[in-house]
Amino acid sequence: MSVKNNQPEEKGFFEKVKETIEELWDGTKEKAEDVKDAAEDKIDDLKKKRPAKAKVIKTTAAAKSSASKKAGNVASKAKSAAVNVKNKAQHEAHEIVATAKEKAAHLKAEADVKAKTLTKKAKAETTLARRAMTTKTVAVAKKAKSA
Repeated sequence: MSVKNNQPEEKGFFEKVKETIEELWDGTKEKAEDVKDAAEDKIDDLKKKRPAKAKVIKTTAAAKSSASKKAGNVASKAKSAAVNVKNKAQHEAHEIVATAKEKAAHLKAEADVKAKTLTKKAKAETTLARRAMTTKTVAVAKKAKSA
């Protein structure tokens, strides 16, 4: 007669620990494989994006450099234009002052000539008037003597 026990055999402590470790190991291996696959996918994505990123960085650097140069050019052109405007204004101011001085000198000369002419004319008329008065006075005096 054989004695068979229909009940499951109870496992010992070490067997339970061994099974638990095996389960943890299998779970860790699966998780490591999943992480490895995800990392490989991410690396592939980054490799695909890297040339595009490098291109964007190059383009951005070129645009920044170009913008900086343009800003410098605009600033220098503005300074140059300001200097040109200032120089033109000074030149025109000097021309206006010189023209005004010339006109003033010309007007002064004309005024001097007119003043001298008027003075001569006034002196001549005064002389004529004195002579006329003298002549009349002499004539009146002669009349008065004879009368």
